[in-house]
Amino acid sequence: MMYDRILIRYGEISTKGRNRNKFIEKLRKSVRKAIADFPKAVIQSDRDRMYILLNGEDATEVASKLKNVFGIQSFSPAVKVEKNIEQMKEAALELFTSLYSKGKTFKISTKRSDKTFELDTNEMNHEFGSYLLTNIPGLTVNVQNPDINLIIEVRKDAVYLSAETIRGAAGLPVASSGKAMLMLSGGIDSPVAGYLSMKRGVEVEAVHFASPPYTSERARQKVVDLSGKLAEISGHIALHIVPFTEIQQMIHKQIPANYTMTTTRRIMLRITDKLREQEGGLAIITGESLGQVASQTLESMYAINEVTTTPILRPLIAMDKTDIMEIAAKIDTLEISNLPYEDCCTVFVPSSPKTKPKLEKVQHFESFFDFEPLIEKAVQETETIIVESGSNPYEEEDLF
Repeated sequence: MMYDRILIRYGEISTKGRNRNKFIEKLRKSVRKAIADFPKAVIQSDRDRMYILLNGEDATEVASKLKNVFGIQSFSPAVKVEKNIEQMKEAALELFTSLYSKGKTFKISTKRSDKTFELDTNEMNHEFGSYLLTNIPGLTVNVQNPDINLIIEVRKDAVYLSAETIRGAAGLPVASSGKAMLMLSGGIDSPVAGYLSMKRGVEVEAVHFASPPYTSERARQKVVDLSGKLAEISGHIALHIVPFTEIQQMIHKQIPANYTMTTTRRIMLRITDKLREQEGGLAIITGESLGQVASQTLESMYAINEVTTTPILRPLIAMDKTDIMEIAAKIDTLEISNLPYEDCCTVFVPSSPKTKPKLEKVQHFESFFDFEPLIEKAVQETETIIVESGSNPYEEEDLF
């Protein structure tokens, strides 16, 4: 039997109150982007469910596109049937036969939201289980761990038959929680921080600091490729590449060696904050994990954070490196991050950076030079690239 629709369950969106429809509309847009290659598919939604009417499109191929859409708790390829027992039995047998092969076990799971329906849950399970056993010789029941779990969902409008519940990405639809700027290096952590923020509904724009000729064109491409992986979730992502060479040279000239990393991070944060304001963002995202490196001790965070009152989101703060690497492998960024092309933080790292920098000291060292004109220049000369999912990036001005 060919499935005629895919039933999408909202999950966390279902807990929303008066603004639920706004979240549903965001999810609808995300689903539309995900299944753009299937023009005959039509999306329908209400407060409780979303359906993709396949209209002949392949259910398996469409389903594969939904697995990474945030906001979907689970989904099932399904068949819609009128609320008529005989029609339901025929449809159930046809669907089951298309999935069954000799030796497979089964069970029936009925969900009955329409309490006015003539049979209750137990009666439905018995009626349809008996019907399949009668019509398929050798079929056996396994209630605990069946090979095929035939789900019969009785709703007000109709009955829906399915045999597979596929886990979705959960979370909230992308762009339902506002915009934030992701400080994207070429490392393992920051793409994962971006991914986890997107899972909470954040629209992400990336900010990368490049220091040519100390950092190479291949290091830049590495960050574009990482942005492309994040764009697979949202459809596209803006990548802001900040020219940082002049500032880094001045930091190394003006600031004592063991404090250069602290000042570097403070100035990166100041620049990112200006870009955030320019782009209408509400927060800054970093890939910091507490205690992982010298710049990620509480003392360092305190000294670095002082330059802004903007919220700093740190999704990885309590994660071990192995946890982070598992997610990086899952979202297909680990291999790219491990490419041996260094970013400016790695190239300019001092031999013995302060792990417990004093705020008063870094303020004192920075007071001898006015970095503000260089910061303004870097912001003005920042290059913005729009990275599309599965395509080559193009510069923002090419849009117009």
